[in-house]
Amino acid sequence: MKLNIKNTFTSQLPADPITDNSRRQVTKACYSFVTPKQTAKPELIHVSPEMLDTLGMSENDAKTKQFLNVFTGNTVMEGTTPYAMCYGGHQFGHWAGQLGDGRAINLFEVEHNNKNWKLQLKGAGETPYSRTADGLAVLRSSVREYLCSEAMYHLGVPTTRALSLALSGDQVLRDVMYNGNPDYEKGAIVSRISPSFLRFGSFEILASRQDTETLKTLVDYTINTHFAHLGPPNKQAYVQFFNDVAMRSLDMVIHWQRVGFVHGVMNTDNLSILGLTIDYGPYGWLEGFEPGWTPNTTDNQNKRYQYGSQPDIVLWNLYQLANALYPLIEEAEGLEAVLANYAEQKDIQYLQMMRSKIGLSSEEQLDANLIQELEDCLQLTETDMTIVFRNLSDFDGANPTNGLQIIRESFYDIKAVTEAIKDRWNLWFDSYADRLERDPISAKAKKENMNSVNPKYVLRNYMAQLAIDDANKGDYKLIDDLFNLLKQPYAEQPKHEKWFAKRPEWARHKVGCSMLSCSS
Repeated sequence: MKLNIKNTFTSQLPADPITDNSRRQVTKACYSFVTPKQTAKPELIHVSPEMLDTLGMSENDAKTKQFLNVFTGNTVMEGTTPYAMCYGGHQFGHWAGQLGDGRAINLFEVEHNNKNWKLQLKGAGETPYSRTADGLAVLRSSVREYLCSEAMYHLGVPTTRALSLALSGDQVLRDVMYNGNPDYEKGAIVSRISPSFLRFGSFEILASRQDTETLKTLVDYTINTHFAHLGPPNKQAYVQFFNDVAMRSLDMVIHWQRVGFVHGVMNTDNLSILGLTIDYGPYGWLEGFEPGWTPNTTDNQNKRYQYGSQPDIVLWNLYQLANALYPLIEEAEGLEAVLANYAEQKDIQYLQMMRSKIGLSSEEQLDANLIQELEDCLQLTETDMTIVFRNLSDFDGANPTNGLQIIRESFYDIKAVTEAIKDRWNLWFDSYADRLERDPISAKAKKENMNSVNPKYVLRNYMAQLAIDDANKGDYKLIDDLFNLLKQPYAEQPKHEKWFAKRPEWARHKVGCSMLSCSS
């Protein structure tokens, strides 16, 4: 296994001088050196062939003992110094102080085909940032992260990636629902891949401590490494950097809205500086179209991170990042202009995205009303988001009376579709048909366009839970089946039609299918 290993992060940024693995506040540093925990009996469950190739490895490499040991933390490769990153964050709207990589350990960087990738293990043991936790992860959360990060990539959503999923052979104690009933579960480790794991909170922690020197070092490194098109770091480049982060974050969250993804924990320590989906914890996919839905039990009462609020929460988080960058710029006007532009663009881009979901290639002023009425109709009774938008591509504007029949299978309870609800839908279909008449593209092109942005297959929570249940019994076939299914989420895949279905009733209130906690 030959890798082109680099260590730009550790060579260019200040390290924590203390090297023992004790819980502590880490100051004037961006990371702490730490060694992964030795695992009892590691076993590889799945490897992504695509990511192997991306990193310059072969499938034969993945079958070696060295690969198993490196990507479960049992072997530290020569010339590398694993580390955990220091960052803070606003959690559920409140400053939480130092957080950091509590259960993630960065191994090294790999450069291949002129791209630099950071390789990280999640669940490989405690770090100085683990607080009261053990730094480990369990099989259920690891399966969910492994499958979802790769599924999101193939959906066209900016995301971190995953290389491998392994059992550690250790038992890990977890209280799944935080209700005082802890139990032992199988320990697991995911190797996560990204050009950077820097978060908004990486900058916030330094600003909160008024450590402007280290803050400048980190921002300059970030610009030189990831935003080199901005030129040499200076005050003007810092504002442009903030603008780039804002626009990348907006692109990411609009994609989330498009496919019905709910992150669940949009704290500032969980927002990537590169606008990538990061930290797959209690995420979920909309089953019924509910703007107020969140999968996170911790957020169930306040619903801060509900589906419909996600673009606004990104804006709130950008305000916190602006405050962190301000000491380097010492002038608010540029930052405020970026925030104002985001606030305007989020509505413009959401509308444009929704136009694409209903197959409109042109723009009209009243499109916003048409889309608002559609969203209102979707909430009249429980209506499956993935199915309704996918089937809507079959709608023929010349025959609008067939609209309800086309979307019929998206209703969770057909008996709940009253005459009043039917009338409301039929009025919308008439308006939609009129609008399509004025759109310049053909019915065939409309269908193709819609099917390229409305996925047929997404990683519904119950699907992930079925794979987890099998994996807990030592059967990993469903993990592989779903992994391959989700590589082509927009393709018909008739052999896998069973996965193009509403959430089964047994999963409605089942833990792992509808309710999730941050426990992992």
